[in-house]
Amino acid sequence: MTSTVTNRGHTYIAVIPAAAEGRPLAQWMAETYLHSDADTWRARIVAGEIDVDGRRPDPDELVRFGQRVDWRRPPWVEPNADRSYRLVFADEHLLVVDKPSGLPTLPGANFHDNTLLSVVRDDHPRADPVHRLGRGTSGLVVFAKTDLARAALTRALREHAVDKRYRARITGAPDWDAREITTRIGPVPHPLLGEVFAARADGRAARSIATVVARGRETLVDVRIFTGRPHQIRIHLASIGHPLVGDPLYAAGGAVRPDAVPGDLGYLLRAWRIAFAHPVDGREVSFVVDLPPSLSAVDTQSTRLEYSENTATMIE
Repeated sequence: MTSTVTNRGHTYIAVIPAAAEGRPLAQWMAETYLHSDADTWRARIVAGEIDVDGRRPDPDELVRFGQRVDWRRPPWVEPNADRSYRLVFADEHLLVVDKPSGLPTLPGANFHDNTLLSVVRDDHPRADPVHRLGRGTSGLVVFAKTDLARAALTRALREHAVDKRYRARITGAPDWDAREITTRIGPVPHPLLGEVFAARADGRAARSIATVVARGRETLVDVRIFTGRPHQIRIHLASIGHPLVGDPLYAAGGAVRPDAVPGDLGYLLRAWRIAFAHPVDGREVSFVVDLPPSLSAVDTQSTRLEYSENTATMIE
Protein backbone atom coordinates (compact mmCIF):
# COMPACT_ATOMS: atom_id res chain seq x y z
CA MET A 1 0.00 0.00 0.00
CA THR A 2 1.44 3.35 -1.06
CA SER A 3 1.33 6.06 1.59
CA THR A 4 2.90 9.27 2.80
CA VAL A 5 4.42 9.52 6.25
CA THR A 6 5.00 12.50 8.52
CA ASN A 7 8.01 11.46 10.54
CA ARG A 8 9.26 12.71 13.92
CA GLY A 9 12.24 14.57 12.52
CA HIS A 10 15.84 13.44 12.71
CA THR A 11 19.21 14.69 13.92
CA TYR A 12 22.01 14.46 11.35
CA ILE A 13 25.53 14.48 12.80
CA ALA A 14 28.68 15.44 10.90
CA VAL A 15 32.28 16.28 11.77
CA ILE A 16 34.16 19.05 10.00
CA PRO A 17 36.94 17.53 7.86
CA ALA A 18 40.39 19.07 7.59
CA ALA A 19 39.76 20.17 4.00
CA ALA A 20 36.83 22.38 5.11
CA GLU A 21 38.82 24.38 7.67
CA GLY A 22 38.03 28.09 7.40
CA ARG A 23 34.81 27.89 5.36
CA PRO A 24 31.73 29.81 6.54
CA LEU A 25 29.33 27.44 8.29
CA ALA A 26 26.37 28.09 5.95
CA GLN A 27 28.57 27.50 2.92
CA TRP A 28 29.93 24.25 4.35
CA MET A 29 26.40 23.01 5.09
CA ALA A 30 25.40 23.74 1.47
CA GLU A 31 28.45 21.83 0.19
CA THR A 32 27.74 18.88 2.50
CA TYR A 33 23.93 18.67 2.15
CA LEU A 34 23.46 19.41 -1.54
CA HIS A 35 19.67 19.66 -1.48
CA SER A 36 19.72 23.22 -0.04
CA ASP A 37 21.68 26.37 -0.89
CA ALA A 38 23.69 28.54 1.52
CA ASP A 39 20.83 31.04 2.04
CA THR A 40 18.50 28.22 3.11
CA TRP A 41 21.12 26.93 5.52
CA ARG A 42 21.66 30.44 6.88
CA ALA A 43 17.94 30.65 7.70
CA ARG A 44 18.02 27.23 9.40
CA ILE A 45 21.02 28.22 11.50
CA VAL A 46 19.28 31.45 12.58
CA ALA A 47 16.15 29.41 13.44
CA GLY A 48 18.21 27.26 15.84
CA GLU A 49 18.18 23.97 13.91
CA ILE A 50 21.99 23.61 13.91
CA ASP A 51 24.44 23.28 16.81
CA VAL A 52 28.24 23.36 16.59
CA ASP A 53 29.94 21.58 19.48
CA GLY A 54 26.72 21.92 21.48
CA ARG A 55 26.18 25.67 21.03
CA ARG A 56 24.16 27.83 18.67
CA PRO A 57 26.49 29.23 15.98
CA ASP A 58 26.51 32.25 13.70
CA PRO A 59 25.80 31.38 10.02
CA ASP A 60 28.99 33.07 8.82
CA GLU A 61 31.42 31.83 11.46
CA LEU A 62 34.37 29.89 10.10
CA VAL A 63 34.36 26.17 10.83
CA ARG A 64 37.33 24.34 12.31
CA PHE A 65 38.58 20.81 11.75
CA GLY A 66 37.05 18.31 14.17
CA GLN A 67 34.00 20.32 15.18
CA ARG A 68 30.75 18.39 15.55
CA VAL A 69 27.75 19.77 13.67
CA ASP A 70 24.24 18.60 14.62
CA TRP A 71 21.33 19.41 12.32
CA ARG A 72 18.03 18.82 14.13
CA ARG A 73 15.75 18.50 11.13
CA PRO A 74 12.10 19.15 12.11
CA PRO A 75 9.41 16.61 11.16
CA TRP A 76 8.62 16.51 7.44
CA VAL A 77 6.20 14.77 5.08
CA GLU A 78 8.10 12.10 3.18
CA PRO A 79 7.38 11.17 -0.46
CA ASN A 80 4.91 8.41 -1.24
CA ALA A 81 6.24 4.87 -1.08
CA ASP A 82 4.81 1.36 -1.13
CA ARG A 83 5.40 0.06 2.42
CA SER A 84 3.95 -3.42 1.83
CA TYR A 85 7.06 -5.57 2.01
CA ARG A 86 6.53 -9.33 2.17
CA LEU A 87 8.26 -11.76 4.50
CA VAL A 88 9.78 -14.67 2.56
CA PHE A 89 11.71 -16.46 5.33
CA ALA A 90 12.52 -15.98 9.00
CA ASP A 91 14.40 -17.84 11.67
CA GLU A 92 16.28 -16.87 14.83
CA HIS A 93 19.19 -15.36 12.91
CA LEU A 94 17.97 -13.92 9.62
CA LEU A 95 15.09 -12.62 7.57
CA VAL A 96 14.59 -12.64 3.83
CA VAL A 97 12.05 -10.12 2.55
CA ASP A 98 10.62 -9.07 -0.81
CA LYS A 99 10.99 -5.29 -1.25
CA PRO A 100 8.52 -3.45 -3.48
CA SER A 101 9.72 -1.06 -6.15
CA GLY A 102 9.69 2.56 -4.99
CA LEU A 103 10.64 1.88 -1.37
CA PRO A 104 14.23 2.84 -0.45
CA THR A 105 16.18 0.25 1.50
CA LEU A 106 17.82 2.78 3.83
CA PRO A 107 17.19 6.41 4.84
CA GLY A 108 18.44 9.10 2.50
CA ALA A 109 17.37 12.35 0.85
CA ASN A 110 13.76 12.94 1.95
CA PHE A 111 13.16 9.35 3.07
CA HIS A 112 13.53 8.34 6.70
CA ASP A 113 10.52 6.37 7.93
CA ASN A 114 9.29 5.42 4.45
CA THR A 115 12.13 2.90 4.04
CA LEU A 116 12.42 -0.86 4.07
CA LEU A 117 14.61 -0.64 7.18
CA SER A 118 11.91 1.24 9.07
CA VAL A 119 8.96 -0.95 8.09
CA VAL A 120 10.86 -4.20 8.75
CA ARG A 121 11.99 -2.93 12.15
CA ASP A 122 8.38 -2.24 13.05
CA ASP A 123 8.03 -6.04 13.14
CA HIS A 124 11.65 -7.08 13.84
CA PRO A 125 13.37 -4.33 15.88
CA ARG A 126 16.89 -5.83 15.76
CA ALA A 127 17.00 -6.56 12.04
CA ASP A 128 19.63 -4.91 9.81
CA PRO A 129 19.92 -5.32 6.02
CA VAL A 130 23.26 -6.81 5.01
CA HIS A 131 22.96 -5.43 1.45
CA ARG A 132 20.65 -3.04 -0.33
CA LEU A 133 18.60 -2.63 -3.48
CA GLY A 134 18.09 0.62 -5.35
CA ARG A 135 14.81 2.37 -4.68
CA GLY A 136 13.32 1.37 -8.04
CA THR A 137 14.51 -2.24 -7.81
CA SER A 138 12.20 -4.83 -6.27
CA GLY A 139 13.02 -8.23 -4.83
CA LEU A 140 14.97 -10.11 -2.23
CA VAL A 141 16.83 -8.42 0.62
CA VAL A 142 18.50 -10.33 3.45
CA PHE A 143 18.39 -8.98 7.02
CA ALA A 144 20.52 -10.16 9.94
CA LYS A 145 18.87 -10.44 13.36
CA THR A 146 21.98 -11.36 15.37
CA ASP A 147 25.60 -10.22 15.50
CA LEU A 148 26.71 -13.70 14.46
CA ALA A 149 24.54 -13.64 11.34
CA ARG A 150 25.55 -10.08 10.50
CA ALA A 151 29.27 -10.87 10.65
CA ALA A 152 28.95 -14.11 8.65
CA LEU A 153 26.79 -12.61 5.91
CA THR A 154 28.94 -9.49 5.63
CA ARG A 155 32.00 -11.71 5.21
CA ALA A 156 30.21 -13.85 2.61
CA LEU A 157 29.32 -10.75 0.60
CA ARG A 158 32.87 -9.44 0.82
CA GLU A 159 34.23 -12.79 -0.39
CA HIS A 160 31.67 -12.96 -3.25
CA ALA A 161 30.12 -16.08 -1.70
CA VAL A 162 26.54 -14.82 -2.12
CA ASP A 163 24.89 -15.67 -5.45
CA LYS A 164 22.56 -12.80 -6.43
CA ARG A 165 20.49 -12.98 -9.63
CA TYR A 166 18.44 -10.17 -11.17
CA ARG A 167 16.02 -10.02 -14.09
CA ALA A 168 16.15 -6.88 -16.23
CA ARG A 169 14.29 -5.62 -19.28
CA ILE A 170 16.73 -3.85 -21.58
CA THR A 171 16.54 -1.85 -24.77
CA GLY A 172 17.75 -3.16 -28.09
CA ALA A 173 18.77 -6.59 -29.37
CA PRO A 174 22.17 -7.76 -28.07
CA ASP A 175 24.37 -9.66 -30.52
CA TRP A 176 25.51 -11.92 -27.68
CA ASP A 177 23.89 -14.64 -25.57
CA ALA A 178 26.02 -14.04 -22.48
CA ARG A 179 28.46 -11.28 -21.69
CA GLU A 180 30.82 -10.41 -18.86
CA ILE A 181 30.83 -6.69 -18.02
CA THR A 182 33.70 -5.11 -16.09
CA THR A 183 33.07 -1.39 -16.57
CA ARG A 184 34.52 0.53 -13.62
CA ILE A 185 32.12 2.62 -11.53
CA GLY A 186 32.67 5.86 -9.64
CA PRO A 187 31.09 9.21 -8.76
CA VAL A 188 30.65 11.85 -11.47
CA PRO A 189 29.17 15.37 -11.26
CA HIS A 190 25.55 15.93 -12.28
CA PRO A 191 23.92 19.35 -12.89
CA LEU A 192 20.73 18.55 -10.91
CA LEU A 193 21.69 15.70 -8.60
CA GLY A 194 25.09 17.02 -7.51
CA GLU A 195 26.90 13.72 -7.83
CA VAL A 196 25.86 10.30 -9.13
CA PHE A 197 27.58 6.99 -9.72
CA ALA A 198 28.30 6.15 -13.35
CA ALA A 199 30.81 4.51 -15.66
CA ARG A 200 34.23 5.99 -14.90
CA ALA A 201 37.61 4.82 -16.21
CA ASP A 202 39.34 5.39 -12.86
CA GLY A 203 36.40 4.13 -10.78
CA ARG A 204 36.24 1.01 -8.63
CA ALA A 205 36.34 -2.43 -10.22
CA ALA A 206 32.96 -4.07 -10.84
CA ARG A 207 31.90 -7.34 -12.45
CA SER A 208 28.58 -8.60 -13.78
CA ILE A 209 27.52 -11.37 -16.16
CA ALA A 210 24.39 -10.84 -18.26
CA THR A 211 22.62 -13.75 -19.99
CA VAL A 212 19.82 -13.34 -22.53
CA VAL A 213 16.55 -14.97 -21.45
CA ALA A 214 14.18 -13.86 -24.22
CA ARG A 215 14.37 -11.67 -27.31
CA GLY A 216 11.83 -9.41 -28.98
CA ARG A 217 11.49 -5.68 -29.61
CA GLU A 218 13.19 -5.48 -26.22
CA THR A 219 15.25 -8.10 -24.41
CA LEU A 220 15.07 -9.87 -21.06
CA VAL A 221 18.34 -10.73 -19.35
CA ASP A 222 19.35 -12.40 -16.14
CA VAL A 223 22.25 -10.67 -14.43
CA ARG A 224 24.58 -12.08 -11.81
CA ILE A 225 26.67 -9.53 -9.94
CA PHE A 226 29.95 -10.32 -8.21
CA THR A 227 30.49 -6.86 -6.72
CA GLY A 228 28.04 -4.48 -5.11
CA ARG A 229 28.68 -1.05 -6.58
CA PRO A 230 25.81 1.50 -6.49
CA HIS A 231 23.45 1.06 -9.47
CA GLN A 232 25.85 -1.54 -10.86
CA ILE A 233 23.41 -3.36 -13.15
CA ARG A 234 21.92 -0.17 -14.57
CA ILE A 235 25.37 1.30 -15.22
CA HIS A 236 26.85 -1.90 -16.65
CA LEU A 237 24.05 -2.59 -19.11
CA ALA A 238 23.93 1.05 -20.21
CA SER A 239 27.71 1.06 -20.67
CA ILE A 240 27.48 -1.69 -23.30
CA GLY A 241 24.67 0.02 -25.17
CA HIS A 242 21.59 -1.61 -23.59
CA PRO A 243 20.18 0.55 -20.77
CA LEU A 244 17.20 -0.71 -18.81
CA VAL A 245 13.85 0.07 -20.39
CA GLY A 246 12.50 3.19 -18.71
CA ASP A 247 15.76 4.13 -16.98
CA PRO A 248 15.56 7.91 -16.40
CA LEU A 249 19.25 8.37 -15.57
CA TYR A 250 21.58 6.10 -17.56
CA ALA A 251 21.72 6.39 -21.35
CA ALA A 252 23.23 4.03 -23.90
CA GLY A 253 27.01 4.12 -23.68
CA GLY A 254 27.01 4.88 -19.96
CA ALA A 255 26.44 8.64 -20.02
CA VAL A 256 24.12 10.13 -17.41
CA ARG A 257 21.11 12.12 -18.58
CA PRO A 258 21.53 15.76 -17.45
CA ASP A 259 17.78 16.32 -17.01
CA ALA A 260 17.25 13.46 -14.52
CA VAL A 261 15.74 14.60 -11.21
CA PRO A 262 15.61 12.94 -7.76
CA GLY A 263 12.88 10.33 -7.45
CA ASP A 264 12.68 9.40 -11.13
CA LEU A 265 11.92 5.68 -11.42
CA GLY A 266 10.38 3.53 -14.13
CA TYR A 267 13.12 1.02 -14.92
CA LEU A 268 12.45 -2.72 -14.81
CA LEU A 269 14.74 -4.65 -12.46
CA ARG A 270 13.98 -7.37 -9.91
CA ALA A 271 16.27 -9.33 -7.58
CA TRP A 272 14.55 -12.70 -8.00
CA ARG A 273 17.08 -15.18 -6.54
CA ILE A 274 19.68 -15.20 -3.77
CA ALA A 275 21.71 -18.12 -2.42
CA PHE A 276 24.29 -18.39 0.34
CA ALA A 277 25.48 -20.56 3.21
CA HIS A 278 23.28 -20.14 6.28
CA PRO A 279 25.30 -18.01 8.72
CA VAL A 280 24.93 -20.45 11.62
CA ASP A 281 24.64 -24.04 10.43
CA GLY A 282 26.38 -23.58 7.07
CA ARG A 283 23.75 -25.32 4.95
CA GLU A 284 23.28 -23.92 1.45
CA VAL A 285 19.97 -22.10 1.09
CA SER A 286 18.42 -20.47 -1.94
CA PHE A 287 15.41 -18.16 -2.12
CA VAL A 288 13.46 -17.24 -5.24
CA VAL A 289 10.45 -15.03 -5.91
CA ASP A 290 8.26 -14.86 -8.97
CA LEU A 291 8.52 -12.38 -11.81
CA PRO A 292 5.82 -9.99 -13.06
CA PRO A 293 4.62 -10.19 -16.68
CA SER A 294 6.85 -7.26 -17.70
CA LEU A 295 9.92 -9.31 -16.74
CA SER A 296 8.77 -12.74 -17.92
CA ALA A 297 7.61 -12.06 -21.50
CA VAL A 298 9.11 -9.73 -24.09
CA ASP A 299 5.83 -9.15 -25.94
CA THR A 300 4.04 -7.55 -22.98
CA GLN A 301 3.24 -3.86 -23.37
CA SER A 302 3.69 -3.13 -19.67
CA THR A 303 6.22 -0.43 -18.83
CA ARG A 304 5.77 -0.66 -15.09
CA LEU A 305 6.63 -3.41 -12.64
CA GLU A 306 3.11 -4.44 -11.63
CA TYR A 307 1.82 -7.67 -10.19
CA SER A 308 -0.88 -8.75 -7.78
CA GLU A 309 0.03 -12.21 -6.55
CA ASN A 310 3.54 -13.15 -5.50
CA THR A 311 4.91 -16.52 -4.49
CA ALA A 312 8.22 -17.37 -2.92
CA THR A 313 10.14 -20.58 -2.62
CA MET A 314 13.03 -21.64 -0.42
CA ILE A 315 15.18 -24.43 -1.80
CA GLU A 316 17.57 -26.26 0.52
